[in-house]
Amino acid sequence: MQQMIRHHSQALEMTALVPARTRRPDFLLFSERIEVSQRDEIALMTRWLRKHNEPVAAIGASGDHGKAGHGHMPGMLLQDELAGLGRASGAPFEQQFLTLMIRHHEGALVMVDQLFAAPGAAQNSEIFRFASDVDSDQRTEIRRMRALLIAAQSSQ
Repeated sequence: MQQMIRHHSQALEMTALVPARTRRPDFLLFSERIEVSQRDEIALMTRWLRKHNEPVAAIGASGDHGKAGHGHMPGMLLQDELAGLGRASGAPFEQQFLTLMIRHHEGALVMVDQLFAAPGAAQNSEIFRFASDVDSDQRTEIRRMRALLIAAQSSQ
């Protein structure tokens, strides 16, 4: 759960870039949906960890992407990828954002699979429900991002 909080935190860093880099209403709305779902899931994970007296990962800027400790998290952007995204705008930003966020979400699916495989996870109804919801949400968002990416590429 601690790693998933850090993973979700990076998605929030990415969505924070959107309003200043695109004016497309559909893109802004979709990014907001990702932000809301990630924040809700972080809150749920934080409550679960506290309830079970587990340490809670810090939320915020994660400037150590790609260094030891984060490189093993599936889908995490490296610092230079995040910086490159921050320099882009307009259609190039949108395509780069979608491509990187799809990869990020696919990484979350790997982490969900790892959570399901953890001893006792299937017996814990809270974890099972949470992981199932994350899996469903991530897959839905990936499908939507792929559709947005295809639409963006075909309009060029």
